[in-house]
Amino acid sequence: MKRRSRRPSPWIDRREGPSLRNWEPGPATYDGEPLTPRSIVECGWGRLVFAHTFSDAAEVAETLRREKPGQRDIAFYLRDPHVVLSLAPQELFLDPSHAFRLWLADYSPADKGPTGFYITVVRTEKEIAELNRIYAARHMVTVDPAFLMSHRRSKKICYLIAKDEATDAVLGVVMGVDHYEVFDDPEQGSSLWSLAVDPQAPHPGIGQALIRRLAERFKDRGRHFMDLSVMHDNAEAIALYEKLGFQRIPVFAIKTRNWINERLYTGPTPEETLNPYARIIVDEARRRGIAIEVLDADWACFKLSFGGRSVTCRESLSELTSAIAMSRCADKVITRRVLHGVGLSLPVQADAGTPEENARFLERFGSIVVKPASGEQGTGVSVDLRTPEAVNAAVEAAGQTGDRVIIEQYVKGEDLRIIVINDEVVAAAVRRPAEVVGNGRHTIADLIERQSRRRAAATGGESRIPVDAETKRCVAEAGYTFDHVLDAGETLVVRKTANLHTGGTIHDVTDDLHPALAEAARAGARALEIPVVGFDFIVPAVSSPDYVIIEANERPGLANHEPQPTAERFVDLLFPQTVAPGGTPRPPSQTDRPKEVSAW
Repeated sequence: MKRRSRRPSPWIDRREGPSLRNWEPGPATYDGEPLTPRSIVECGWGRLVFAHTFSDAAEVAETLRREKPGQRDIAFYLRDPHVVLSLAPQELFLDPSHAFRLWLADYSPADKGPTGFYITVVRTEKEIAELNRIYAARHMVTVDPAFLMSHRRSKKICYLIAKDEATDAVLGVVMGVDHYEVFDDPEQGSSLWSLAVDPQAPHPGIGQALIRRLAERFKDRGRHFMDLSVMHDNAEAIALYEKLGFQRIPVFAIKTRNWINERLYTGPTPEETLNPYARIIVDEARRRGIAIEVLDADWACFKLSFGGRSVTCRESLSELTSAIAMSRCADKVITRRVLHGVGLSLPVQADAGTPEENARFLERFGSIVVKPASGEQGTGVSVDLRTPEAVNAAVEAAGQTGDRVIIEQYVKGEDLRIIVINDEVVAAAVRRPAEVVGNGRHTIADLIERQSRRRAAATGGESRIPVDAETKRCVAEAGYTFDHVLDAGETLVVRKTANLHTGGTIHDVTDDLHPALAEAARAGARALEIPVVGFDFIVPAVSSPDYVIIEANERPGLANHEPQPTAERFVDLLFPQTVAPGGTPRPPSQTDRPKEVSAW
């Protein structure tokens, strides 16, 4: 029978403060008793190396050097990290993360359980695909599906997921490791890793609920504590952990210098102030050895140089886009004229006129869209207007954005964005309008404010729900006021436009795109004579050939379409000489992007 010690942790004595007094030199021991030697656990994204079970530093260093490509190994609980680093300084680095511990004897469950979602263990291949989608969206290392399917009932590791009560969609994931099962840990420890929440999840508190459920699971097993590692500058996550009762402990981790960890050991770059749309391009350029000069960070303008050639860009708009092509996209009337000329399908459109003329247009279609002839990010756009009064108010609001206002036939369907780069469809995503989910306690105004705050946090401040006339109109048309309290689980769409900058969410559908839609996008790009463009389609379904094109964007946000290789194809276009012989460079995949273990 395994010994179940209740000795305190050697890392921290709650009476005396941090202490290493129980550690003994020589073979891996605890209070003179040997530990299971050289304990390692496969996690699906790499190996967790329990460094304190190794007898010398050279073994730890050599174990990390045997890391498999595309995975991330972590050596944790190092007694002498400086010694390990000295053995392979060009290959290893000290992870800039803090370690925290939750004493499970002191942990108290929450008074109320989560609302709108539930926590369960991973069971199916579909759930694994969904949790990998979330990891990819968070730039984390994905899990080998075959590994997780074969280990989903393991006692050593445990993957928990949060699922939406209404849709059963996977909203978050966390992994736990039971140290007792891995190496007969006399301290009865456990740890938390790979916590991630879908950046577009509609419910609050998912991350906290996953942490709590994992802690309760380990406490029920008789474990004494649960540790985690979090990036030192992740203030939001650290605040949450401290709120739950985690305490800082003097524990260190070492990792290998690889693509996944690159930004952790190369230090901050001078382009840290660039927005996500410029950042994704600059990061890809740096990977290829292309020089970067930031010209105007606030305007997201930078210059890329390689092989004696320089290209100036503003996000995905570059010198390769001509002034004519940009002008065609900037004016929605001209865009329509060009696309109509090559036989593409478009909604009926007219200039806004007198109230009487606008009313006749409305009567013809029953529902219309009002938008400025020029503009971006959904500013001044009102959708699904059904009364003359609403149309007149929308025309006045759009007129404040530009001199020319358009009225357009409203076509109901999915809002689809297709990215074309160099005559190739690189990405496609369905955009859905902002919505809130009731909990039976908070008003609609509170729900909007909370959802807006979550959207801003998930997108680096790019996505927020504005409380403007359009939002008020949508809430009123649904029969509510901002003071109304929605029932638990009730969903309310608070915007009709699906633009990211007004709180919309984006869902990748590249693999499901009908060939006719892809060909229409390519034909549109050729007609506009533009190398990089984002087309907005309205479609009954992404798998259907039917469509109308409502807009073309000469500066599409490439960061909105990860994990599709939008930045990679953009840099291919600018500097084809950096493409590897025999094909394009392997895009940094989901397993090649930085991951902050337990940092969410």
